[in-house]
Amino acid sequence: MDAAAAARASNGAPNYKRLEGKVAIITGGASGIGACAVRKFHENGAIVVLADIVDEQGQSIADTLGENVTFVHCDVSKEEDIINLVDSTVAKYGKLDIMYNNAGVIDKIFGSILESTRADLDKCLNVNLAGAFMGAKHAARVMVPQKRGCILFTSSACTHVGGLATTAYAVSKYGIMGLTKNLSSELGMHGIRVNCVSPYGVATSLLPSDGRTVEQAEAGMSALGNLKGQVLKPDGIAMAAVYLASDEASYVSGLDLVVDGGYSVVNPTMLKARQVRQ
Repeated sequence: MDAAAAARASNGAPNYKRLEGKVAIITGGASGIGACAVRKFHENGAIVVLADIVDEQGQSIADTLGENVTFVHCDVSKEEDIINLVDSTVAKYGKLDIMYNNAGVIDKIFGSILESTRADLDKCLNVNLAGAFMGAKHAARVMVPQKRGCILFTSSACTHVGGLATTAYAVSKYGIMGLTKNLSSELGMHGIRVNCVSPYGVATSLLPSDGRTVEQAEAGMSALGNLKGQVLKPDGIAMAAVYLASDEASYVSGLDLVVDGGYSVVNPTMLKARQVRQ
């Protein structure tokens, strides 16, 4: 092993860079799943444009990672910000290979529709759905002439199991499913792949505070989950996105990659019956 390979191994960086030379935009990249995706994409050789509304945090990540990571302020609920994000990326790097529409918000952890307000719904739809829609639109504007590209979204396991989130949040994420399927059909003729990742609950600092630390929230989600002995962290979702963005997934399109430890396919009544018998 040469010195460079040894250094990569010592800091956990992969020897094989799965996204070498690809230009990627990651929205919501200043924290949570997005920040992990920025790091994992960068480790795998991508040139990354980190987009977020949190300027200081986003710039700090870009400065820390250094070469091939830049920060651009972008509020995905504003189309003009997305246009600037895409156009500035192409102007600087000459192409756009990957558009990861990850930016998202949560209105609250749980709650009845009877308690929901129009503001809650608008918040989720404007960022989670409209932001993803416009991100995909303006990425496609660049990718169609290239005849290649990859568009990714972050959806949610709440699109597979009712009751995991508020109705406002679930509605916004169901819209992502529609985007994934429709765009994979529409853009496939141009060589563009479209996929999404649907995580089970991931504890990040973005979750509305209920008095618990991130570690306590992780423990709670793990206890409720199906796959024991494992805790789903943002890195797990980021690596799923790396796979979908890589050439390893060159014929994968229209896929909803559910990362939930089998939660959405478990019959809870039978699970409880097995646990009682054991």
